[in-house]
Amino acid sequence: MAKPKSSEDALISNIITGIENVKGLDVRLLDLRDIENTVCNYFVVCSGSSNTHVNAIVSAIQKTVSKELKEKPFHTEGIDNAEWVLIDYVNIVVHVFQKHIREYYNIEELWGDAKTTEIASNY
Repeated sequence: MAKPKSSEDALISNIITGIENVKGLDVRLLDLRDIENTVCNYFVVCSGSSNTHVNAIVSAIQKTVSKELKEKPFHTEGIDNAEWVLIDYVNIVVHVFQKHIREYYNIEELWGDAKTTEIASNY
């Protein structure tokens, strides 16, 4: 019998589904649980090719999570310029970047101690 998914696993899965539905790029999951004094357990990081694409990714994530899990983000910021949008689901924080902004802030390097999983895209 399959082990039931935790609510975090279900949320991560739905976030990734939302990203994939609109062809988000370079998706990575950073596991922060073994790092002291972190603000959450996981980061999901991905890129969009333009501010329109970033907004589409954010919208797809929120719609998928809302429909499947009936959850709304605790906080969202960055929608106005859509260069870096943060969606805060408390234990899981999603970062949706435009590629050049992601390269500039290099969040994966900043959290280099995190266990990072690259999510293979199906497209």
